[in-house]
Amino acid sequence: MRIWAEFVQRHRRWILGFWAVVAIVGIAVCGKATHRLTVDFSLPGKPGAETAKHIKEVFGNGGVNSPYLISVTLPEGQRITGRETQVAAAFDAVANGVPRVRVVDEADTGDRAFRTPDDRTSYALVFYAHNKSDLKFTLPTDAISAVLDGAKPAGSTIGVTGEDALILRDAGTGGPSILDEVLLGSAGALVVLIFVFASLLAILPLVVAAVAILATFAALLPMTYLTDISVIAPYLIALIGLGVAVDYSLLIVNRWREERDQGRDNHGAVAAAMQTAGRTVVLSGLTVTVGLLALIMLPVPYMRTMGYVGALIPLTSCLTALSLTPALLAVIGPRLDWPKVRREKNGASRMWSRWAALIVRRRWIAAGSALVVLGLLIGAFSGIKIGVAAPESYTSSGPIHDALVNLERAGAPSGALTPMEVMTTADAAPAVAARLRQVEDVAYAVAPTGSANVRDGKSVVIVVPRVETVNSSQHKVVEQVKSITAGMPGVIGVAGLGPTQVDFFDAVYDNFPYVLAFISLLTFVVLVRSFRSLLLPLKAVLLNLVSLAAAYGLMVLFWQDGYGSDIVYGLPATGVVPFWPPVLVFAFLFGLSMDYEVFILARMREEYDVSGDTDVAVIEGIGRTGRLVTSAGLILVFAFGALATAPSTDLKVIASGAAFGILLDATIIRSVLVPALVVLFGKWNWYLPDWCRRVLLIPPAPVRSVNLAAPEDREAADVRLG
Repeated sequence: MRIWAEFVQRHRRWILGFWAVVAIVGIAVCGKATHRLTVDFSLPGKPGAETAKHIKEVFGNGGVNSPYLISVTLPEGQRITGRETQVAAAFDAVANGVPRVRVVDEADTGDRAFRTPDDRTSYALVFYAHNKSDLKFTLPTDAISAVLDGAKPAGSTIGVTGEDALILRDAGTGGPSILDEVLLGSAGALVVLIFVFASLLAILPLVVAAVAILATFAALLPMTYLTDISVIAPYLIALIGLGVAVDYSLLIVNRWREERDQGRDNHGAVAAAMQTAGRTVVLSGLTVTVGLLALIMLPVPYMRTMGYVGALIPLTSCLTALSLTPALLAVIGPRLDWPKVRREKNGASRMWSRWAALIVRRRWIAAGSALVVLGLLIGAFSGIKIGVAAPESYTSSGPIHDALVNLERAGAPSGALTPMEVMTTADAAPAVAARLRQVEDVAYAVAPTGSANVRDGKSVVIVVPRVETVNSSQHKVVEQVKSITAGMPGVIGVAGLGPTQVDFFDAVYDNFPYVLAFISLLTFVVLVRSFRSLLLPLKAVLLNLVSLAAAYGLMVLFWQDGYGSDIVYGLPATGVVPFWPPVLVFAFLFGLSMDYEVFILARMREEYDVSGDTDVAVIEGIGRTGRLVTSAGLILVFAFGALATAPSTDLKVIASGAAFGILLDATIIRSVLVPALVVLFGKWNWYLPDWCRRVLLIPPAPVRSVNLAAPEDREAADVRLG
């Protein structure tokens, strides 16, 4: 790393020019890159996805979308019986007047299940077409409402609702732009950086982050020609890129300043900072990248693209921090370090050194208290439900919400929001419907006979569960329907929200243990080589998993149980944690939280190599990294907080979950549990068998005893004994 530092300083102006060109290219292409993104969350190759694709090809709609529920309610004292023709005409008007829809109602099936028990309300299912690659697609809610209102029986009221109508009604609208969110996150980061440096140096990490973000956008464009990239990518690049790049640059600048305070000239300080903090940045970038690349192991295309894009973020941030930061320090570093309000003798924070000394003296209490808190949060995680948020959690007012409430109060099954579509041959449909009506948790099953529902010798049997299938605790009926139809003649497949969730669980969560094992093993090997220890890497990986489980526990409490979502976002309890954000939160948190472990343990290892004393290593390590880790965590929290202002509920869940994890990791785990465990394990922290050293080609590290004649060692010992 010293050779690289010398190279950067010799060619600093060329490097500054290179990154200026990259930034200009990023500005020029980011608009084109974002216009090439897609909103496809399908699961190609999975039974539900293939059936949905077939349904859409044959009928032109349905398959992947939850349908609309449209209703006609007659005035008090009037009944549907005797006015069936008028109601059917209103629903026919929607079928004929709204493009690319398929209506299933009583007239088309001959089944009175489409009436409520009081005989005042009749409803129909409206399957619509959704072009997943069209970023400007809008739901046909207004068109359906207008046509139905114009054709309704005299004196009646109408309702238009549905799972997608409730969830997607505000998607892509409202909320701040990506630029606004970046500025918001940058403002929060600037406040933290001013606190850390108390000088104009606070600006430097933000400049590096801006270039890193633009560089990532420049790299994104060619990726869009190789594979589909999700519309979520720009949010992740902008906000997570901001946090990661600032953190990496902060680490280098902080060490540079520490070396300057030790009396080095600017050239020597840059080289020393790169040799120490630079190595840590490389290791951190590698662990974050590994965590995100683990997503490519999942057989889900859009999760794989998240892995590709996610890996770009730490890689670009790492490259920018390791080249642009030292180049800027070499050119203008000393001039930016003004006015230097805060001066820490020997670079160690007295407050954090005293905190570390307290942990050393009260190691059992510290470890026990932290484990109790984490245990409670992990207990909350044990009650997690994965799925789609309950419709009422997305809105508590408006005509779409009111239409759903009226239908449910009238006795319509909530499963009508998430019906299953069983594709069959036309001649097999009646028998399939008759068999599925016998399933205990099925409210009704119908075989439509109209031309819109029977085409090319194919038909779709509509299966409505008694309860909407929106989370992992409600998949029993889906499994029953799939099991029964698997052996029936003429059945092609089962589609719908429930089958899609089952497919996602099979593809992602059933494979998750293998992903977890892979990333844990790979991270362990990387850390063993870096820390020259077996126990420290093992503890780091295990604590990362504990941190992740605790963060999930906070997500359960905040979103699923509603302890916070209503106050912060005005959204009631979702009843679930949305089914794909936990995977992305895992990928980011595993790497990002490992950052802090690397920052702290790398410094502890460095101090131990100098002193040979574990207690001194802990006190000096925390004293020199405590403020840094806390500040880095706050910067990421601000970045994720800005991401949480996006209009999408899923993005809010991702952002808040990641922010919970970062806060938890930077406080309870890294500031309390990590130092307590290192002290408790004593000499075993530094044990590495010779065979392991030989296999991984790890050179032995020199160790010397504490020299109390050296000022820095004497001060550390005084604090420890103090």
